[in-house]
Amino acid sequence: MTDLPKLHIAVLMGGWANERPVSLMSGEGVAKALEARGHRVTRIDMDRQVAARIAEVAPDVVFNALHGVPGEDGTVQGMLDLMGVPYTHSGLATSVIAIDKQLTKNALVPHGIPMPGGRIVKSADLHQGDPMARPYVLKPVNEGSSVGVAIVTAEGNYGNPIAPDAKGPWQEFAELLAEPYIKGREMTAAVIDFPEGPRALAVTELKTKSGFYDFDAKYTEGMTEHVCPAEIPDHIRDLCLEYALKAHKVLGCRGTSRTDFRWDEEQGEGGLFVLETNTQPGMTPLSLVPEQARYLGIDYGELCEMIVAAALRDHKSKVRGGDG
Repeated sequence: MTDLPKLHIAVLMGGWANERPVSLMSGEGVAKALEARGHRVTRIDMDRQVAARIAEVAPDVVFNALHGVPGEDGTVQGMLDLMGVPYTHSGLATSVIAIDKQLTKNALVPHGIPMPGGRIVKSADLHQGDPMARPYVLKPVNEGSSVGVAIVTAEGNYGNPIAPDAKGPWQEFAELLAEPYIKGREMTAAVIDFPEGPRALAVTELKTKSGFYDFDAKYTEGMTEHVCPAEIPDHIRDLCLEYALKAHKVLGCRGTSRTDFRWDEEQGEGGLFVLETNTQPGMTPLSLVPEQARYLGIDYGELCEMIVAAALRDHKSKVRGGDG
């Protein structure tokens, strides 16, 4: 499906975000797959001297396997834009918006994509009273992989109001996004950029042993069962694919993205909500994008090459347009 020449590809991984271990797993998987397909690969563990390191190795393209800040929020993207180096996944503006859950709502909801209502709250205020009726969800505004998410229920052990010494994201972040809790089933759909345009792949249902698809459930083997394709009605599957593709396009994602859903089946179509769109989805052995690609007959190495090819097409278009 790809017709790439043999390239020198720098795989950027690691960094200092909460998701560093996941990024290292993603990056190593990508590096090995690209080497197996004949490319020269340089592994770069992100640090403060990363620009000098990239300039030194002078790759044809950077595969951005970073997760979280600063690899997913536009910082690295802006640096690579200034350096004129092609890179995978979404660009600066898309990354700035998609990492911010409130900005993502502002972008997607006007386009008919249903998302839970919510508002930004100061963590200190949570200890005086609830921002909305329980149950509700608290999550950092600018983190991925369900880092620091808490579900506050009437029966929970956080206290009422939430106790300052209760372990939760209010101890790490000054502000949080509060959203109503959407009961039901957890699902996700990936999008990949093909030469002819982006395409939504499939819908996977995530059945977790913990009851919530949090960081541990995502990256601990045996904690989550992936059902691909999800055993859901055709019209719900089609809606998920439609919303995932629309989110990819509206946000301006590139290479690949993954959109996460909750579905309250008692409410039918009205119970389906987009939670977020991830512009740097994981590429670990447990990750969902490679799994959905395999379902469609695209192996892991080919998927990595497709993401690289999308980056090169985009860079070529920017250069032609005079802004790259």
